[in-house]
Amino acid sequence: MSEQIPSNLARVPPSVPPGINPWFIAVTVTIAAFMELLDTSIANVALPHIGGGLGHSYDEVTWILTTYLVANAVVLPMSAWLSRLMGRKNYYLLCVLLFTVSSLLCGLAPSLGLMLFFRVLQGIGGGGLAPVAQAILVDTFPPAKRATAFALFTVVIVTAPAIGPVLGGWITDSYNWRWIFFINVPVGLLALYLSNKFIHDPHTFTTERTLAHAQGRMSVDGVGIVLIALASAALEVSLDRGQIEDWFASNFIVAMLAIALVGWIGTVLWELHVRDPIIDVRLLSNRNFAIGSVLFFVLGISLFGTTTLIPQMLQSLYGYRAIDAGLVLGPGALVITLLSPVCAQLLQRHIVSAKVLALLSLSFIGLSMFVYSNMNLDTNGSHYAWERAIQGVGYGLFFVPVNIIAYSHLRPDQNNKASSLTNLFRNWGGSFGIAFATTAVERRENLHQMNLGSHLGSSSQSLQQSAQSMVERLMQHGLTSADAGPAALGLLHQQLIRQSTFLAFMDCFRVIGWLTFAMIPLVLMLRKFKVGVGAPAGH
Repeated sequence: MSEQIPSNLARVPPSVPPGINPWFIAVTVTIAAFMELLDTSIANVALPHIGGGLGHSYDEVTWILTTYLVANAVVLPMSAWLSRLMGRKNYYLLCVLLFTVSSLLCGLAPSLGLMLFFRVLQGIGGGGLAPVAQAILVDTFPPAKRATAFALFTVVIVTAPAIGPVLGGWITDSYNWRWIFFINVPVGLLALYLSNKFIHDPHTFTTERTLAHAQGRMSVDGVGIVLIALASAALEVSLDRGQIEDWFASNFIVAMLAIALVGWIGTVLWELHVRDPIIDVRLLSNRNFAIGSVLFFVLGISLFGTTTLIPQMLQSLYGYRAIDAGLVLGPGALVITLLSPVCAQLLQRHIVSAKVLALLSLSFIGLSMFVYSNMNLDTNGSHYAWERAIQGVGYGLFFVPVNIIAYSHLRPDQNNKASSLTNLFRNWGGSFGIAFATTAVERRENLHQMNLGSHLGSSSQSLQQSAQSMVERLMQHGLTSADAGPAALGLLHQQLIRQSTFLAFMDCFRVIGWLTFAMIPLVLMLRKFKVGVGAPAGH
């Protein structure tokens, strides 16, 4: 496919139409990407209010989250192919328009059925925004300045999902749950106007697309579309609903996982032999790109897993409100916002290599997980906020060098398809991270409860002493001896549950820490490259 491109065109650096500052383009595409990534989490805390407003139970309205994520997951891997089929600017404008209109319709939805339908449309529109935005950034900035553009995109990727629950909680408490969808409308209209004005398809992209059409290589791959849609939808449904349906105890989840496994195996085999693949899995034969994709997957597990774990832990064990628990994540996002541009400058000035920064980032993230795992029930929220800031140092050092690594040995004509794959791996990591967090906490809590309970039989002297001490304190507060005994046992049971739950959270942090450290050998296996030097045309 891409070998058909004349070598002189493959070497043409990214170009911007005369009179347009490339940073106008960067800000434009990050506005829409921020809006879409915000919607992956903004509705979470509003679900009880949405259920009350639409007259449905909490379990039923959780499909509001699932339908969006499923539609998003189906479209995301097809975004590069759809860009080539329709033209990248046309496809991007269509995504922004569909996302904006469907957001308005979600806010106006009178029933759950219509809400779910509009959320599917919203997910279809949103699925193409992040990968196309990243591809536009790569093609807008030459390799020498690409790190700074990635720094801006880093801020969007990290802050949007983190502030989503906080913003959603504030809007729901202060106004009405419908406004979590309505706020997308003015932002979407602004993004639509700016995108139409500033975004243009680059010369290499247009040339490659023209050649593909002329040579008949742009035929619709119906089999590939069906395989990707089934595999993506089944995987996302199983990950999002697995814990709710009790995983392998549910025939529905087992069936979804089987469809996902067979579907993705079939997708890879089919795409390797089709003339114009929707997903170019051959890119994974490039060592640096493959390593970068794996790092993005693990990053998704770490980032989204801890973004789920920390607020959940603070609410369930420390009594925080949802909005206060979300604010604890704020220092981490602030550190990333401040550090990412610094990281970009270090790379562009060749002060530190991308490999060294990637190793440092993994070390910071891994160590922060073990610091989390050594906290206790007396730790206050400020300690978690500070630790999140240290974790943010790791993420601030991660995105820019890993993006540089992933694109280091790719030709300009491969950027579009590469952005779909990197975003797909990051999206998968996020889904696996959330599924791991919700499942592991419950399973490990039950295990710790059994282990702790086995050491506290009725004949346990320490249990008897604790119970007697609590009975005396309760009687001092006005309870009769008849009431104080059962009340004391109830309070001790609550302490057992609380301790078991806390230990489960600590186990999750340790697993994520070890997984992060396991990525260090991969970074050491990277092929050498120079920041700011594109891959040769014939590579």
